[in-house]
Amino acid sequence: MKALFDLSFTRFISPAIVKIVYVLIMVALAIFFLAFLIAGFASRNPVAGLFALIFGAVIVLLYLVLARVGLEALLATIRTAENTTEIVAMMRQGAQPPTAGRGFGSAGPTPPYPGQAPGAPTGTYPTQPWGTGEHDAGGSSSWGDPHRP
Repeated sequence: MKALFDLSFTRFISPAIVKIVYVLIMVALAIFFLAFLIAGFASRNPVAGLFALIFGAVIVLLYLVLARVGLEALLATIRTAENTTEIVAMMRQGAQPPTAGRGFGSAGPTPPYPGQAPGAPTGTYPTQPWGTGEHDAGGSSSWGDPHRP
C-alpha cells in the first residue's frame, strides 16, 4: 500500500497486483462467455447456441492468452528496469557490473561451468581463433589467416 502513494515512482506496484488483475480478467471473460452462451441458447435456435458455445470459447481463450502475454511482457519490462537500477547502483559504489570481463574477446578468466565449484580450474579459451598457438598442437593455425591459401 505504501508503494501506491510513492510520488517519486521509485517502486513498481505492477508486480504486486498483476495476479489480481489476471484473476479479474478471467472473471470478466467468464461472465462474458456465460452471457454470450445464454443469449445464444435463448434465441431458441440450436445453431445459434452451438455457435455461441464454440465461437465464445475460442474468443475467451484468445483474449485470455493475449492478456497473459501482455501481463508477462509488462512484468519482464519491470524486472529489466529493476535489475538495471541495481546494476547502476552497484556501479556508483565502484563495483563492476556482473558481466564485466566476460565479453567477447576479453582477456579475463572464463566463468565456471554449471555444477563446477568456484575456484576450480576452468581452462582457457583463445581470444582469437587464428595462429595464437594456444589451442592447437602445431603452434599455428591456418584457419582465418589471410596470408595462407
